[in-house]
Amino acid sequence: MPLSWLAEYVDLPPGTSLEDVHAALVRVGLEEEDVHTFDLEGPIVVGEVLEFVEEPQSNGKTIRWCQVRVAPEGETAADGGEAVHGIVCGARNFLVGDKVVVTLPGSVLPGPFPIAARKTYGHVSDGMIASARELGLGEDHDGILRLSTLGIDAPVGTDAIALLGLDDAAVEINVTPDRGYAFSIRGVAREYAHATGAVFRDPAGQVEAATVPAEDGADSAFPVRVHDSAPIRGRVGASVFATRIVRDIDPSRPTPAWMIARLKLAGIRSLSLPVDITNYVMLELGQPIHGYDLDALQGGIVVRRAQPGETLETLDGKVRTLDPEDLLITDDRGAIGLAGVMGGAETEIGDATRNVLIEAANFDPVSIARTARRHKLPSEASKRFERGVDPSIAGAAATRVAQLLVDLAGGTAEPGGSLIHEAPEREAILLPDGYVTELIGVEYTTDEVHDALAEVGGRVTRVDGGLEVVPPTWRPDLTAKADLAEEVARLLGYDRIPSVLPVAPPGRGLTRSQRVRRGVADALAAAGATEVLAFPFVTDDDNAVYGSADGSPVSSVKLANALDASAPFLRRSLLPGLVGIARRNLSRGLTDLDVFELGLVFLPERDRAYGTAELPIGWERPSEAILDALNAGIPRQPRHVGVLLTGDLSPKQPGRVAEAAGIADALDAVRRIAHAAGAGVEFAQGTHQALHPGRTAEVRVAGQVVGYAGELHPRLTAEADLPRVVAVAEVDLDAILALTDPSVEARPIGTLPAATQDLSLVVGADVPAARVAEAVREGAGELLEDLRLVDDYRGPGLPEGAKSLTFALRFRAADRTLTAAEASEAKLAGAALAAERTGAAIRD
Repeated sequence: MPLSWLAEYVDLPPGTSLEDVHAALVRVGLEEEDVHTFDLEGPIVVGEVLEFVEEPQSNGKTIRWCQVRVAPEGETAADGGEAVHGIVCGARNFLVGDKVVVTLPGSVLPGPFPIAARKTYGHVSDGMIASARELGLGEDHDGILRLSTLGIDAPVGTDAIALLGLDDAAVEINVTPDRGYAFSIRGVAREYAHATGAVFRDPAGQVEAATVPAEDGADSAFPVRVHDSAPIRGRVGASVFATRIVRDIDPSRPTPAWMIARLKLAGIRSLSLPVDITNYVMLELGQPIHGYDLDALQGGIVVRRAQPGETLETLDGKVRTLDPEDLLITDDRGAIGLAGVMGGAETEIGDATRNVLIEAANFDPVSIARTARRHKLPSEASKRFERGVDPSIAGAAATRVAQLLVDLAGGTAEPGGSLIHEAPEREAILLPDGYVTELIGVEYTTDEVHDALAEVGGRVTRVDGGLEVVPPTWRPDLTAKADLAEEVARLLGYDRIPSVLPVAPPGRGLTRSQRVRRGVADALAAAGATEVLAFPFVTDDDNAVYGSADGSPVSSVKLANALDASAPFLRRSLLPGLVGIARRNLSRGLTDLDVFELGLVFLPERDRAYGTAELPIGWERPSEAILDALNAGIPRQPRHVGVLLTGDLSPKQPGRVAEAAGIADALDAVRRIAHAAGAGVEFAQGTHQALHPGRTAEVRVAGQVVGYAGELHPRLTAEADLPRVVAVAEVDLDAILALTDPSVEARPIGTLPAATQDLSLVVGADVPAARVAEAVREGAGELLEDLRLVDDYRGPGLPEGAKSLTFALRFRAADRTLTAAEASEAKLAGAALAAERTGAAIRD
C-alpha cells in the first residue's frame, strides 16, 4: 500500500520508513512480503522543447537533435549545467513547446540505468527525454511522456519525481483468506491504527452521503431487481446493490499522475480514466466497482442465475458457456456480466462512452469463488468478494466513484441513485467472563477485553456473565467466541502469551499402526536405505504388470482430471514408482541405490463402480448415511512397503571387494520390516510376472502371502534402462499388522552352555530349503535354540538333480548342561522328520 495514500487516513509520524510500517503491521498479525519503490534518483526535471532538427541516419532511422530548456532562463540546471541541454531523441511524438520529463546526467532510472552525457549519432547527448515506461510509470514506450497528456503544465526545472508522485513507496503484505478487509487502504490503515494507537479516519465516512431510496431500487431513477432462484447455503447471491449515474463525462481526459503512481505501486496498470477511478476506489475502500456504458444498457438490471446453455462474452474477449449456478448481471437482452468476477464486452466503457452507470454490490462469497474457479477467471474483484466485502459501504463507494468522475472527468452526477440492502444483521456473540484468559493462557481483565473488541469495531455490551459482542460488518471472519478471543490476543500483543510447553494428556499417543510405520522406516533407514516418495499415478500397463502376480486382469482407479494424461491411473503397486526413481537417479550418475517407500496402493474390485455416491454439499456436516455411501465408494487402500536395490551396497575399497545387491539383500530388507512390525516372516519359492523366474520368493506371515521379494524381470530392467540385476521387495504392511499378535513375550536369555552341531542333508534340487528347515526345527524339539542355513552345495559328489543343505544347529537347555548325546539325539530327530516330509538323507 502506498505510504502517501495510507497517510491520508492515519497519521504517520515524521520519518516513518517502509520498515517501520511493516513492523507495525506485523505486530497485529499481517505478514510482510516486500517493499516497492520507483527506483529513481534525480536530477529528473520538467523540460521544454525549444527546437529540434530531424537527422536521417545511415541505418534508416531518423533521430531528433533537440534543444531542451531544463531550468528557467538565467539559472543553472539541477545537474549544475547550462539551462539549455542538447539531447538526442529517437521518438517523434512531440512538438516544439511541449513540456517533457528530462533525466539529467547523474540521474538513475529503474534497472538500474544511470544517465550520463555521452556521444551518440555525432552529438553529445546531455541527458535523456524519458518515456512513461522508462520512468516506471506505465508500459507505454511508443514515444516520450508529454506532460500535457497528463493535464500537467508545470514550470521548467520543476522536480518531476515529486510532480508525478514517483517519490512515493509502498509496503506489500500477505493477506490471509480470513482477512479480506486488508486488501484495501481502509483496512490496512485501521490495522496500523490498532498497532500504533494512531487516530484512524475512515475513508468511507468521509464520502458525502448518497441520496438513495430507502427501500427497493426498482422504483428509483434506475430500476434494479434481484431474482435469485438458486441461492447457495440459503443465502441470496446479491444482498446489496447500489447504483449511481454520471452523465457527460469526457473519457479522453488523462488520469492524474498521482493516481497512476498509486495504482502502479499497488500493482494495477492504468487503462483509462473511468476504469482507473473504479480501481482506485476498490483499493481505497475494498469495495469492487463496475462501470457500465449507460447508453449500451437496455432496460433495468436484474441479478439472477444463469440459464442452461446461456453464454456471455466477457471483457477478456472470450465467449463463456455459463453454469446454472453462475450469478449474472443482466438487462432486457440477457447477460451483461459475471457478477463479482468480470463484466461483459457489450456494456464496456470505451472511448465513446459519455454516460456511466456505477455498480457497487455485495455478493455471496461462496457463489463468487465457485464461479471464478469454474471459469478459471480470477480477478481483483473476485479475490475480494470470495473473502468477504463490507456490505455497509456499497453506497459510499458508488458515491465516491461518482464524485471522482465529476472532479476528474467533467461529468455531472444525477441526484440519488438506487440501493437494495438486504444484508442480514450480524448476530451477537456471547463471550463468557474468563473465556479469553482460559483459552489464551494470559490474565486479561474484563476492561482489556472490552476495549480491545470495541477497538476492532464491535458493539460491546456488558451482560450477566460476560460480554455480548456484535462484530463489525467488515469482519465476516468473526463468527464465534474463539474468534473474538484471538482478536483480543492479537491487539493486546502476542508477546504477552507465555512460551509454555503443553503437557500431553494421558492415554493418547501414536496408534499401533503409526508406531509400526515409524519403526519400519527407522529400521530401513538405519540399514542404509533412503526413503523416497513417488507419484501415485501410473499407466494402465504398469498396473497390469506390477499389480497382478499371476497376470490375471486387474481393475484400476482412473482419475477424472489427471495431472498427466499419460499416467491417469492410481497405482496398485509401489514398484513402478521405485523403478522410475531408480531410472532417474541412474541417468544422473547415481549407480548404487538402496531406496524404499511407505505408501498407499489402490485395489478396486473388478466389475464394481466406485465413486458413485452423491457428493454432499460443502457447508454442513454430511449425515452418517451419506458418509457410509461415500466410504463404500472408496476402493481398498492398504499401506505397502516397497524396496529397491541395485549396484553395489558396499563399494570396493582397500582390503575389501565390492558387494553387489541381489535377492539376498531384498530378503534381508523384508526381515527388517517384519522385525520392526513384530512379525515372524517366512519365505517360499514363488512366481510373479514382474520378477525373475527362479529368483522370486513369496513372503508369508502366519502362513499367508503378504508380498514378494526377488529380482526384477530382465525384460523390465531392459525397458527401464536399468542394470541387469535389480533387487526389489514389496509387502502389505497392513496385512502384516492384522496377522501379528501385538503382544510380545520376551524369551529369557540362556545362561547355561550351548551345544552346537552341523547337519548336512541331501534333498532334491527342487525342494525349498525353508521346508527342510521347518521340518528339522519341528523334529529337534524344544532343545533347538537356533537354526541357520550355512551352505547350499550342488556339484560333484551328489546325485544329479540333488543338492546338499548344511544347517548350523545350536541346542541349549534351561535347567542343565546338555551332553553331546542329547544334542545328537535332537539333531537326528530333526533329520528323521525332514526325511519323512522331504525325502532328505543325511550326507555322508
